[in-house]
Amino acid sequence: MNTSKSSELFAEAQKHIPGGVNSPVRAFRSVGRDPLYIASAKGSKIYDVDGNEFIDYIGSWGPMIHGHANERIINAIKDAAENSTSFGASSEKEIVLAQLVKKFVPAIEMIRMVNSGTEATMSAMRLARGFTGREKIIKFEGCYHGHGDSFLSKAGSGVATLGLPDSPGVTRSTAADTLNAKFNDIASVEVLIEQHPGSIAAVFIEPVAGNMGCVMAGKAFLQKLRDLCTAEGIVLIFDEVMSGFRVARGGAQELYGINADLTTFGKIIGGGLPVGAYGGRRDIMQLIAPSGPVYQAGTLSGNPLAMTAGIETLLAIDEDPDFYRTLGDACEYLYDGFRSNLADLKLDYTLNTCGSMFTLFFSSEAVTDFDSAKTSNTAKFAAYFNHMLENGIYLPPSQFEACFVSTAHTREDVDETVVANRISLEFL
Repeated sequence: MNTSKSSELFAEAQKHIPGGVNSPVRAFRSVGRDPLYIASAKGSKIYDVDGNEFIDYIGSWGPMIHGHANERIINAIKDAAENSTSFGASSEKEIVLAQLVKKFVPAIEMIRMVNSGTEATMSAMRLARGFTGREKIIKFEGCYHGHGDSFLSKAGSGVATLGLPDSPGVTRSTAADTLNAKFNDIASVEVLIEQHPGSIAAVFIEPVAGNMGCVMAGKAFLQKLRDLCTAEGIVLIFDEVMSGFRVARGGAQELYGINADLTTFGKIIGGGLPVGAYGGRRDIMQLIAPSGPVYQAGTLSGNPLAMTAGIETLLAIDEDPDFYRTLGDACEYLYDGFRSNLADLKLDYTLNTCGSMFTLFFSSEAVTDFDSAKTSNTAKFAAYFNHMLENGIYLPPSQFEACFVSTAHTREDVDETVVANRISLEFL
Protein backbone atom coordinates (compact mmCIF):
# COMPACT_ATOMS: atom_id res chain seq x y z
CA MET A 1 0.00 0.00 0.00
CA ASN A 2 1.44 3.35 -1.06
CA THR A 3 1.09 6.09 1.57
CA SER A 4 3.92 8.33 0.42
CA LYS A 5 1.83 11.46 0.05
CA SER A 6 0.53 11.09 3.61
CA SER A 7 4.11 10.76 4.84
CA GLU A 8 5.14 13.87 2.91
CA LEU A 9 2.27 15.83 4.44
CA PHE A 10 3.15 14.58 7.93
CA ALA A 11 6.76 15.69 7.49
CA GLU A 12 5.55 19.15 6.49
CA ALA A 13 2.99 19.27 9.32
CA GLN A 14 5.67 18.64 11.93
CA LYS A 15 7.31 21.94 10.95
CA HIS A 16 4.18 23.90 11.84
CA ILE A 17 2.03 21.88 14.29
CA PRO A 18 3.23 20.28 17.56
CA GLY A 19 3.88 16.63 16.77
CA GLY A 20 2.39 17.27 13.35
CA VAL A 21 -1.16 16.70 14.60
CA ASN A 22 -3.97 18.59 16.29
CA SER A 23 -4.96 15.68 18.54
CA PRO A 24 -2.33 13.25 19.91
CA VAL A 25 -3.78 9.85 18.94
CA ARG A 26 -3.75 10.93 15.27
CA ALA A 27 0.04 10.71 15.27
CA PHE A 28 -0.11 6.88 14.95
CA ARG A 29 2.92 6.59 17.25
CA SER A 30 1.68 3.52 19.11
CA VAL A 31 1.25 1.62 15.84
CA GLY A 32 4.68 2.56 14.49
CA ARG A 33 3.81 4.38 11.27
CA ASP A 34 3.07 7.80 9.87
CA PRO A 35 -0.56 8.88 10.08
CA LEU A 36 -2.83 8.77 7.07
CA TYR A 37 -4.14 12.05 5.68
CA ILE A 38 -7.78 11.72 4.73
CA ALA A 39 -9.11 13.37 1.58
CA SER A 40 -12.78 12.33 1.73
CA ALA A 41 -15.29 9.90 3.14
CA LYS A 42 -18.67 8.58 2.07
CA GLY A 43 -20.93 6.04 3.74
CA SER A 44 -18.78 3.37 5.39
CA LYS A 45 -15.66 4.24 3.40
CA ILE A 46 -12.81 6.65 3.95
CA TYR A 47 -10.20 7.67 1.33
CA ASP A 48 -6.69 8.95 1.93
CA VAL A 49 -4.66 11.41 -0.15
CA ASP A 50 -2.84 8.53 -1.86
CA GLY A 51 -6.12 7.16 -3.18
CA ASN A 52 -6.39 4.21 -0.78
CA GLU A 53 -9.89 3.11 0.22
CA PHE A 54 -10.72 1.77 3.69
CA ILE A 55 -13.80 0.52 5.52
CA ASP A 56 -13.95 2.93 8.44
CA TYR A 57 -14.60 1.86 12.03
CA ILE A 58 -13.62 5.19 13.61
CA GLY A 59 -16.47 7.27 12.23
CA SER A 60 -14.86 10.50 13.46
CA TRP A 61 -14.67 8.81 16.89
CA GLY A 62 -18.37 8.10 17.12
CA PRO A 63 -20.68 10.73 15.61
CA MET A 64 -21.11 9.17 12.16
CA ILE A 65 -23.84 6.73 13.15
CA HIS A 66 -25.46 7.23 9.72
CA GLY A 67 -22.12 6.95 7.93
CA HIS A 68 -20.05 9.69 6.32
CA ALA A 69 -21.55 12.46 4.19
CA ASN A 70 -25.13 11.34 4.73
CA GLU A 71 -27.11 13.19 2.07
CA ARG A 72 -29.89 14.30 4.38
CA ILE A 73 -27.46 15.82 6.85
CA ILE A 74 -25.15 17.35 4.23
CA ASN A 75 -28.04 18.99 2.35
CA ALA A 76 -29.42 20.44 5.57
CA ILE A 77 -25.99 21.87 6.47
CA LYS A 78 -25.70 23.44 3.00
CA ASP A 79 -29.11 25.06 3.35
CA ALA A 80 -28.25 26.36 6.82
CA ALA A 81 -24.91 27.78 5.63
CA GLU A 82 -26.76 29.93 3.08
CA ASN A 83 -28.14 31.85 6.06
CA SER A 84 -24.63 32.33 7.59
CA THR A 85 -22.29 30.00 9.43
CA SER A 86 -22.65 31.75 12.78
CA PHE A 87 -24.89 34.35 14.40
CA GLY A 88 -23.48 34.75 17.90
CA ALA A 89 -27.13 35.08 18.83
CA SER A 90 -30.07 32.80 19.57
CA SER A 91 -31.75 30.76 16.85
CA GLU A 92 -34.78 28.47 16.79
CA LYS A 93 -32.61 25.45 15.96
CA GLU A 94 -31.19 25.50 19.50
CA ILE A 95 -34.68 24.92 20.88
CA VAL A 96 -35.44 22.16 18.38
CA LEU A 97 -32.29 20.20 19.23
CA ALA A 98 -32.86 20.69 22.97
CA GLN A 99 -36.38 19.28 22.57
CA LEU A 100 -35.09 16.28 20.64
CA VAL A 101 -32.44 15.45 23.24
CA LYS A 102 -35.07 15.67 25.98
CA LYS A 103 -37.37 13.38 23.98
CA PHE A 104 -34.63 10.75 23.66
CA VAL A 105 -33.36 11.05 27.27
CA PRO A 106 -36.24 11.74 29.70
CA ALA A 107 -33.85 12.46 32.61
CA ILE A 108 -32.80 15.65 30.80
CA GLU A 109 -35.10 18.44 32.01
CA MET A 110 -32.92 21.33 30.79
CA ILE A 111 -29.85 21.42 28.56
CA ARG A 112 -27.11 23.89 27.63
CA MET A 113 -25.27 23.65 24.30
CA VAL A 114 -21.49 24.10 24.12
CA ASN A 115 -18.79 23.36 21.52
CA SER A 116 -17.06 20.17 22.63
CA GLY A 117 -17.23 17.29 25.06
CA THR A 118 -14.41 18.87 27.04
CA GLU A 119 -16.42 22.08 27.45
CA ALA A 120 -19.43 20.02 28.52
CA THR A 121 -17.59 18.13 31.27
CA MET A 122 -15.74 21.23 32.53
CA SER A 123 -19.02 23.13 32.71
CA ALA A 124 -20.86 20.26 34.42
CA MET A 125 -18.08 20.07 37.01
CA ARG A 126 -18.35 23.80 37.77
CA LEU A 127 -22.12 23.48 38.00
CA ALA A 128 -21.94 20.54 40.41
CA ARG A 129 -19.55 22.48 42.62
CA GLY A 130 -21.83 25.51 42.55
CA PHE A 131 -24.87 23.38 43.39
CA THR A 132 -23.27 21.49 46.29
CA GLY A 133 -20.86 24.10 47.62
CA ARG A 134 -18.19 21.37 47.62
CA GLU A 135 -14.88 21.24 45.77
CA LYS A 136 -13.68 17.68 45.19
CA ILE A 137 -14.73 15.32 42.41
CA ILE A 138 -14.35 11.58 41.94
CA LYS A 139 -13.55 10.09 38.55
CA PHE A 140 -12.57 6.57 37.52
CA GLU A 141 -9.20 5.32 36.33
CA GLY A 142 -9.22 4.98 32.55
CA CYS A 143 -12.25 7.19 31.97
CA TYR A 144 -11.49 10.19 29.78
CA HIS A 145 -13.58 13.30 30.21
CA GLY A 146 -11.70 15.64 27.93
CA HIS A 147 -8.51 17.59 28.51
CA GLY A 148 -9.69 19.89 31.29
CA ASP A 149 -7.09 20.17 34.06
CA SER A 150 -9.23 18.37 36.63
CA PHE A 151 -9.69 15.32 34.42
CA LEU A 152 -6.10 14.60 33.31
CA SER A 153 -5.45 12.12 36.08
CA LYS A 154 -5.25 8.43 35.13
CA ALA A 155 -7.24 9.41 32.07
CA GLY A 156 -7.04 6.55 29.58
CA SER A 157 -7.33 7.20 25.84
CA GLY A 158 -4.57 9.29 24.27
CA VAL A 159 -2.83 9.68 27.62
CA ALA A 160 -2.59 5.90 27.96
CA THR A 161 -1.73 5.44 24.29
CA LEU A 162 1.25 7.77 24.60
CA GLY A 163 2.26 6.37 27.99
CA LEU A 164 2.06 9.81 29.62
CA PRO A 165 1.74 10.41 33.35
CA ASP A 166 -0.49 13.16 34.71
CA SER A 167 0.01 16.13 32.42
CA PRO A 168 2.55 18.88 33.18
CA GLY A 169 0.78 22.19 33.50
CA VAL A 170 -1.85 20.90 35.92
CA THR A 171 -1.34 22.59 39.28
CA ARG A 172 -1.00 20.61 42.49
CA SER A 173 -4.07 22.32 43.95
CA THR A 174 -6.20 21.34 40.96
CA ALA A 175 -4.92 17.77 41.00
CA ALA A 176 -5.62 17.51 44.74
CA ASP A 177 -9.32 18.09 44.13
CA THR A 178 -9.59 15.08 41.79
CA LEU A 179 -9.89 11.67 43.41
CA ASN A 180 -9.54 8.47 41.38
CA ALA A 181 -11.65 5.39 42.01
CA LYS A 182 -11.45 2.01 40.31
CA PHE A 183 -13.99 1.34 37.56
CA ASN A 184 -16.57 -1.30 38.52
CA ASP A 185 -15.38 -1.24 42.16
CA ILE A 186 -17.91 0.44 44.46
CA ALA A 187 -15.71 -0.15 47.52
CA SER A 188 -13.07 2.17 46.06
CA VAL A 189 -15.70 4.93 45.85
CA GLU A 190 -16.91 4.32 49.40
CA VAL A 191 -13.35 4.63 50.72
CA LEU A 192 -12.85 8.01 49.02
CA ILE A 193 -16.14 9.34 50.38
CA GLU A 194 -15.21 8.17 53.90
CA GLN A 195 -11.80 9.85 53.59
CA HIS A 196 -13.33 13.14 52.42
CA PRO A 197 -16.67 13.48 54.26
CA GLY A 198 -18.93 16.24 53.01
CA SER A 199 -16.37 17.30 50.39
CA ILE A 200 -17.39 15.46 47.21
CA ALA A 201 -19.34 17.59 44.74
CA ALA A 202 -19.66 15.08 41.90
CA VAL A 203 -18.84 11.64 40.62
CA PHE A 204 -18.02 11.50 36.90
CA ILE A 205 -18.26 8.23 35.00
CA GLU A 206 -18.45 6.93 31.47
CA PRO A 207 -21.18 4.30 32.02
CA VAL A 208 -19.91 2.69 28.82
CA ALA A 209 -16.26 3.62 28.65
CA GLY A 210 -14.77 4.23 25.23
CA ASN A 211 -11.41 5.60 26.21
CA MET A 212 -9.77 2.54 27.71
CA GLY A 213 -11.34 0.63 24.89
CA CYS A 214 -15.00 -0.39 25.12
CA VAL A 215 -15.66 -1.35 28.75
CA MET A 216 -19.13 -1.52 30.30
CA ALA A 217 -19.95 -0.65 33.86
CA GLY A 218 -21.74 -3.48 35.64
CA LYS A 219 -25.41 -2.75 36.28
CA ALA A 220 -25.19 -3.61 39.97
CA PHE A 221 -22.12 -1.39 40.35
CA LEU A 222 -23.83 1.50 38.57
CA GLN A 223 -26.99 1.15 40.68
CA LYS A 224 -24.92 1.13 43.89
CA LEU A 225 -23.13 4.24 42.64
CA ARG A 226 -26.48 5.92 42.00
CA ASP A 227 -27.73 5.00 45.47
CA LEU A 228 -24.50 6.14 47.13
CA CYS A 229 -24.55 9.53 45.40
CA THR A 230 -28.19 10.05 46.37
CA ALA A 231 -27.50 9.19 50.00
CA GLU A 232 -24.43 11.47 50.18
CA GLY A 233 -25.89 14.44 48.27
CA ILE A 234 -23.31 14.00 45.49
CA VAL A 235 -24.14 14.93 41.89
CA LEU A 236 -23.85 11.85 39.68
CA ILE A 237 -22.65 12.82 36.20
CA PHE A 238 -22.75 10.40 33.28
CA ASP A 239 -20.33 11.25 30.50
CA GLU A 240 -22.29 10.06 27.47
CA VAL A 241 -20.29 11.94 24.87
CA MET A 242 -19.62 8.56 23.21
CA SER A 243 -22.45 6.36 24.46
CA GLY A 244 -25.23 8.91 24.05
CA PHE A 245 -27.66 7.84 21.26
CA ARG A 246 -25.20 5.14 20.22
CA VAL A 247 -25.55 2.20 22.62
CA ALA A 248 -29.32 2.76 22.71
CA ARG A 249 -31.86 5.39 21.73
CA GLY A 250 -31.67 6.92 25.20
CA GLY A 251 -27.98 6.15 25.64
CA ALA A 252 -26.59 4.25 28.61
CA GLN A 253 -29.35 5.58 30.86
CA GLU A 254 -31.91 3.65 28.83
CA LEU A 255 -29.63 0.62 28.60
CA TYR A 256 -29.19 0.40 32.37
CA GLY A 257 -32.48 1.95 33.51
CA ILE A 258 -30.49 4.30 35.76
CA ASN A 259 -30.67 8.09 35.56
CA ALA A 260 -27.85 10.54 36.22
CA ASP A 261 -28.30 13.97 37.80
CA LEU A 262 -26.34 15.56 34.96
CA THR A 263 -25.28 14.14 31.60
CA THR A 264 -22.70 15.36 29.11
CA PHE A 265 -23.15 14.85 25.38
CA GLY A 266 -21.24 15.38 22.14
CA LYS A 267 -20.46 13.41 18.99
CA ILE A 268 -23.85 12.33 17.58
CA ILE A 269 -25.75 15.48 18.61
CA GLY A 270 -23.55 17.44 16.19
CA GLY A 271 -23.64 14.98 13.31
CA GLY A 272 -19.87 15.30 12.97
CA LEU A 273 -19.64 19.07 13.54
CA PRO A 274 -17.98 20.43 16.72
CA VAL A 275 -20.55 20.31 19.51
CA GLY A 276 -21.13 19.40 23.13
CA ALA A 277 -23.92 19.78 25.67
CA TYR A 278 -24.70 19.17 29.31
CA GLY A 279 -28.09 18.77 30.88
CA GLY A 280 -30.09 17.18 33.62
CA ARG A 281 -32.23 18.05 36.62
CA ARG A 282 -33.98 21.42 36.38
CA ASP A 283 -33.07 22.45 39.94
CA ILE A 284 -29.39 22.05 39.12
CA MET A 285 -29.44 23.46 35.58
CA GLN A 286 -31.27 26.64 36.64
CA LEU A 287 -28.13 27.69 38.52
CA ILE A 288 -26.41 28.44 35.20
CA ALA A 289 -26.16 32.10 34.16
CA PRO A 290 -28.21 34.06 33.29
CA SER A 291 -30.87 32.25 35.39
CA GLY A 292 -28.37 31.58 38.18
CA PRO A 293 -24.90 32.51 39.49
CA VAL A 294 -22.78 29.74 37.87
CA TYR A 295 -21.12 31.36 34.86
CA GLN A 296 -20.57 29.66 31.53
CA ALA A 297 -20.64 31.20 28.07
CA GLY A 298 -19.55 30.60 24.48
CA THR A 299 -19.70 32.66 21.30
CA LEU A 300 -20.22 29.59 19.11
CA SER A 301 -22.47 27.67 21.49
CA GLY A 302 -25.62 26.64 19.63
CA ASN A 303 -23.90 27.25 16.29
CA PRO A 304 -26.59 26.97 13.57
CA LEU A 305 -24.62 24.52 11.43
CA ALA A 306 -23.92 22.18 14.37
CA MET A 307 -27.53 22.44 15.53
CA THR A 308 -28.75 21.62 12.02
CA ALA A 309 -26.52 18.56 11.73
CA GLY A 310 -27.59 17.35 15.17
CA ILE A 311 -31.28 17.84 14.45
CA GLU A 312 -31.13 15.87 11.21
CA THR A 313 -29.04 13.13 12.81
CA LEU A 314 -31.53 12.61 15.62
CA LEU A 315 -34.60 13.04 13.41
CA ALA A 316 -33.34 10.31 11.09
CA ILE A 317 -33.19 8.02 14.12
CA ASP A 318 -36.51 9.18 15.54
CA GLU A 319 -38.35 8.56 12.28
CA ASP A 320 -37.15 4.95 12.02
CA PRO A 321 -38.65 2.73 14.76
CA ASP A 322 -36.35 -0.13 13.70
CA PHE A 323 -33.16 1.95 13.66
CA TYR A 324 -31.41 0.34 16.63
CA ARG A 325 -32.64 -3.16 15.81
CA THR A 326 -31.22 -2.88 12.28
CA LEU A 327 -27.95 -1.44 13.54
CA GLY A 328 -27.77 -4.07 16.27
CA ASP A 329 -28.26 -6.91 13.79
CA ALA A 330 -25.36 -5.63 11.67
CA CYS A 331 -23.17 -5.32 14.76
CA GLU A 332 -23.92 -8.84 15.97
CA TYR A 333 -23.12 -10.23 12.52
CA LEU A 334 -19.71 -8.53 12.74
CA TYR A 335 -19.08 -9.60 16.35
CA ASP A 336 -20.07 -13.20 15.60
CA GLY A 337 -17.55 -13.22 12.75
CA PHE A 338 -14.79 -11.98 15.05
CA ARG A 339 -15.68 -14.52 17.75
CA SER A 340 -15.72 -17.32 15.18
CA ASN A 341 -12.24 -16.33 13.98
CA LEU A 342 -10.90 -16.29 17.53
CA ALA A 343 -12.40 -19.71 18.24
CA ASP A 344 -11.14 -21.25 14.99
CA LEU A 345 -7.64 -19.94 15.56
CA LYS A 346 -7.75 -20.94 19.25
CA LEU A 347 -6.96 -17.41 20.39
CA ASP A 348 -8.13 -16.23 23.81
CA TYR A 349 -8.20 -12.50 23.11
CA THR A 350 -11.11 -10.56 24.57
CA LEU A 351 -13.84 -8.92 22.48
CA ASN A 352 -15.86 -6.32 24.40
CA THR A 353 -19.03 -5.02 22.76
CA CYS A 354 -21.88 -2.68 23.66
CA GLY A 355 -24.36 -1.75 20.98
CA SER A 356 -22.39 -0.35 18.07
CA MET A 357 -19.18 0.08 20.10
CA PHE A 358 -16.52 -2.62 20.32
CA THR A 359 -12.86 -3.30 21.12
CA LEU A 360 -10.71 -6.35 20.53
CA PHE A 361 -8.28 -6.53 23.45
CA PHE A 362 -5.10 -8.53 22.99
CA SER A 363 -5.46 -10.02 26.44
CA SER A 364 -6.82 -13.29 27.79
CA GLU A 365 -8.27 -11.49 30.83
CA ALA A 366 -11.82 -10.24 31.04
CA VAL A 367 -11.49 -6.47 30.58
CA THR A 368 -13.61 -4.74 33.20
CA ASP A 369 -11.45 -1.78 34.26
CA PHE A 370 -8.30 0.15 33.36
CA ASP A 371 -5.93 -2.30 35.04
CA SER A 372 -7.28 -5.24 33.06
CA ALA A 373 -7.31 -3.15 29.86
CA LYS A 374 -3.60 -2.48 30.39
CA THR A 375 -2.86 -6.22 30.34
CA SER A 376 -3.39 -6.06 26.57
CA ASN A 377 -0.35 -6.78 24.43
CA THR A 378 0.03 -3.42 22.69
CA ALA A 379 2.79 -4.72 20.42
CA LYS A 380 0.40 -7.35 19.08
CA PHE A 381 -2.29 -4.71 18.69
CA ALA A 382 0.10 -2.54 16.65
CA ALA A 383 0.90 -5.47 14.34
CA TYR A 384 -2.80 -6.31 14.04
CA PHE A 385 -3.68 -2.69 13.28
CA ASN A 386 -1.15 -2.53 10.46
CA HIS A 387 -2.27 -5.82 8.95
CA MET A 388 -5.91 -4.67 9.05
CA LEU A 389 -4.93 -1.39 7.41
CA GLU A 390 -3.08 -3.22 4.66
CA ASN A 391 -6.26 -5.25 4.14
CA GLY A 392 -8.41 -2.14 3.78
CA ILE A 393 -9.80 -1.78 7.32
CA TYR A 394 -9.36 1.54 9.15
CA LEU A 395 -9.34 1.07 12.95
CA PRO A 396 -8.44 3.44 15.78
CA PRO A 397 -4.62 3.56 16.03
CA SER A 398 -4.75 2.74 19.74
CA GLN A 399 -5.59 -0.33 21.82
CA PHE A 400 -7.35 2.02 24.23
CA GLU A 401 -10.01 3.38 21.87
CA ALA A 402 -13.39 1.95 20.89
CA CYS A 403 -14.44 1.12 17.35
CA PHE A 404 -17.80 2.26 15.97
CA VAL A 405 -20.24 0.69 13.51
CA SER A 406 -22.71 2.75 11.43
CA THR A 407 -25.88 2.00 9.50
CA ALA A 408 -23.82 2.60 6.34
CA HIS A 409 -21.81 -0.57 6.95
CA THR A 410 -23.21 -3.17 4.55
CA ARG A 411 -23.21 -6.95 4.83
CA GLU A 412 -20.43 -6.92 2.23
CA ASP A 413 -18.41 -4.47 4.34
CA VAL A 414 -18.76 -6.70 7.36
CA ASP A 415 -17.84 -9.85 5.43
CA GLU A 416 -14.72 -8.12 4.14
CA THR A 417 -13.87 -6.97 7.66
CA VAL A 418 -14.25 -10.47 9.11
CA VAL A 419 -11.97 -11.92 6.41
CA ALA A 420 -9.38 -9.19 7.08
CA ASN A 421 -9.66 -9.90 10.80
CA ARG A 422 -8.88 -13.58 10.26
CA ILE A 423 -5.95 -12.88 7.92
CA SER A 424 -4.52 -10.31 10.34
CA LEU A 425 -4.85 -12.60 13.36
CA GLU A 426 -3.13 -15.41 11.47
CA PHE A 427 -0.09 -13.18 10.93
CA LEU A 428 0.42 -12.50 14.64
